[in-house]
Amino acid sequence: MFTRTISKFIKSSKKSILLLGPRQVGKSTLIKSLSPALKINLALEDTFLDFASNPKELTDKLSQVKYQTVFIDEIQRLPGLLNTIQAILDDSKKPLKFYLTGSSARKLKRGKANLLPGRIHTYYLFPLTAKELNYELDLHEVLSTGSLPGILTEKEKKEKYKTLRSYASVYLKEEIQAEALTKNIEGFSRFLFVVAAEAGKFLDISKISREARLPWQTTLRYFEILEDTLIIQRCESFSKSERKRLVQCPRFFFFDIGVLNALLGNFNLSPDRIGILFEHLIFNQIVHSAAALDKDIRISSYRTGHGAEIDFIVELEGEVYAIEAKASRNIGLSDLRGFQSFKEFYKKPHKCYVAYLGDSAKKINGITILPWIELIKELDL
Repeated sequence: MFTRTISKFIKSSKKSILLLGPRQVGKSTLIKSLSPALKINLALEDTFLDFASNPKELTDKLSQVKYQTVFIDEIQRLPGLLNTIQAILDDSKKPLKFYLTGSSARKLKRGKANLLPGRIHTYYLFPLTAKELNYELDLHEVLSTGSLPGILTEKEKKEKYKTLRSYASVYLKEEIQAEALTKNIEGFSRFLFVVAAEAGKFLDISKISREARLPWQTTLRYFEILEDTLIIQRCESFSKSERKRLVQCPRFFFFDIGVLNALLGNFNLSPDRIGILFEHLIFNQIVHSAAALDKDIRISSYRTGHGAEIDFIVELEGEVYAIEAKASRNIGLSDLRGFQSFKEFYKKPHKCYVAYLGDSAKKINGITILPWIELIKELDL
């Protein structure tokens, strides 16, 4: 069993907890490790029906035994239950802590759920981070099959592939169809493949719409479903203006490389793919590590109309980092052009790094070149 970094924050908090994350990242395992007194799993149909048909089910259970900790799994299936929890916490004269897990805060909000302002702390859990693996990762393995806990513990490569391929069908059945997010499962399946092929690029809804043979508005709604269920995350375009950040096209990344490769039916690290996969690795490790450490972070991409680019601009704990991800063992001057453009544009102090596949740290024109795992350590992640 892996020790999850976020668990110490969840355990020490005196507030109730809402833990969000995609399926199979280990939310239930983490909360169970804290030994809650009462466990309620809304993924079980009988349990779901009991609570859906009887608004007093939770109140009745808590009146019979004075539990101090209660774990409710898949809370997004019954968003209204949060209103009951609010009332219970308001009336409780003894310490009572709820652990709630789910896959989408937006889905809870759309269900008119009360997110208990002041009474609940929200945390996010994603696939395993470098820190949680003691910074010992097999790069080839992670770029091929990702870092979901169940995948990293599986010894057989064929079993890894099979599990990852099933993720898409299970996701479609349990997350999309069961929640009635769309009735057009065939159209959503086409969309899912097309959007996977575009992962890591700048978002072009019109292109995805054409290739998936779907209306533009439907495509946009499907994309938002992937965001809602934490399967993908935007990387907004960097701008000194907040307004411009919102209107420029973002890039987007899948939460796990293994799931992305399974959707594409390709686990091979061919030269034409490794660049995008390596960028996914760097993006995910930075974002997921910050979430695990409960650190506020903002990550964006820099691109000019003249073609100058920096993969990631990271704003973390008062520092700004310009980071290039290069899936190469050799870094030349041509790989560093974007840094000068960003320096002239930003005009404020910042640090410049290149994460690469080499084994040693070095400097070129004042820019620090680091093995990718050393970059994560340098960011204190």
